Amino acid sequence: MLDLQLGELTAAGPEGVDDALGLVDGFDGALAHGFARIGEEPAAALAALAGAMAGGPLGERAAEAVDKVIAGSIGDEHLAVLAGARAALTGAVHDALLTRLDTALHRERAPWETAPATDAVPSGSAPETGAKLPGSAPTSGAELPGNLLAGCRAWLRELAIAGWRGVDHDVVAPSDQAVEALLAVPALRGLAVLLDGLAAELRASCPVSTMDRLPARRWGDLWTRGVLLSRSGPWHGGAEPVSGRLLILGADVHEHATVVRVQVHGILEPAGGGPARLVRTGVAAAKVDTIVGPAVWRLMSGHPVLLGALAGHRALDLTDMPLLPGGDLVWHDDRATAGEEADPFTTARVLLGAAQAAPVPALDRHPVRIAEPVLVEGYKIDGGTLELGGSRIALDLDRLPTGTPLTPELVAASSACLGLVRWDGRWLLQPLAVQATVKKKPVTAHTGDWALGPTDPKVVKAEAKAGDAVAVLRERAGRLLRK
Repeated sequence: MLDLQLGELTAAGPEGVDDALGLVDGFDGALAHGFARIGEEPAAALAALAGAMAGGPLGERAAEAVDKVIAGSIGDEHLAVLAGARAALTGAVHDALLTRLDTALHRERAPWETAPATDAVPSGSAPETGAKLPGSAPTSGAELPGNLLAGCRAWLRELAIAGWRGVDHDVVAPSDQAVEALLAVPALRGLAVLLDGLAAELRASCPVSTMDRLPARRWGDLWTRGVLLSRSGPWHGGAEPVSGRLLILGADVHEHATVVRVQVHGILEPAGGGPARLVRTGVAAAKVDTIVGPAVWRLMSGHPVLLGALAGHRALDLTDMPLLPGGDLVWHDDRATAGEEADPFTTARVLLGAAQAAPVPALDRHPVRIAEPVLVEGYKIDGGTLELGGSRIALDLDRLPTGTPLTPELVAASSACLGLVRWDGRWLLQPLAVQATVKKKPVTAHTGDWALGPTDPKVVKAEAKAGDAVAVLRERAGRLLRK
């Protein structure tokens, strides 16, 4: 549980976070300007980034990369080193923050086991010497189509040369062919989605030169991750089959105009004994921007066992479900069966405090990816802030999805909350479920309650009146395919 440690979590620090993020901001400013003609200020920012790496394995290579970029000789290997240096800084910030959070929660975290060193250079790219970059794949990239990764690197290089201020539709357009090719390779679909999302944001912002304010940190994050993934391909390591009982804590719904993703957080009790483990799993579906609210759940109807467990608050019995080293279950609905009822609040009260957290893969070490499940009780809500024991933490209500019964009003009336602790310049608590009192009656609401369809009569009536957008679009798509 989070209570009694809230003051320890939100105290000042950790030391050095602001300095590290200042270096990241300097690099992002140079990236916004573009590397085609480096001025005095961007050159100083790149030199400061290289200087921060001086005592580590990237030190000499970072200094060389900065010299090459300033001289106008911009190669993929130089951009990869700079991306690696930036990732090292955000990774250090992540580690400091996560250590603070684990300490406040008295949470044990398994150590990351480094895979044996292998040649992670994709087929078709130039071999390199020296230290491996953050995010390098633990398996050989020779099995991947190197030409596709090279095409991604070429587009990302053009973005770096032009800078965000120089991006127009002509710069964005080449991404379409690269993304389409990547989608045809299952192992590279994650990279395809990332680049497609970046391209969509840039396209919607064109011409970027007219924007008053750039999302420089966000675009810098996406560019960095894209460069490292396009260098090495998949990086998360091999999966191990696990069996046991999965007890669900809550569901985090990520909804965008073209995709919806549900990430389920839970506790795995391994078959045959062993410590309980914090795990995640996710399912996603493509969508159009007209499908919103409760209708998005119908896009994931191919996972009835998982959706049924969310809606019915049931445990799941898993058999040989693949588990990645970072704690993510690769979901296969046919390897899970519905078990007995399991109230998430009871699960959290009994098991969450002792559950072992998963290690964090190298490329996931970024502060915005911190999302740790917690249970908080006995607090007061003041506006958008939760107060407990004299300490306060802001509520991240902007992340509440529209297709669930969990509303800001219920959060404000609640006395117990299952949520995710995040960091975005400050610590935030994102509610996934609450227990509240409404009109003197106890009410419980979870983000996954409507996974099989809304249960609120008013919402059901409104949906019936509006029609089933998913069914209409599927029928139209079927007619087009038949033609």
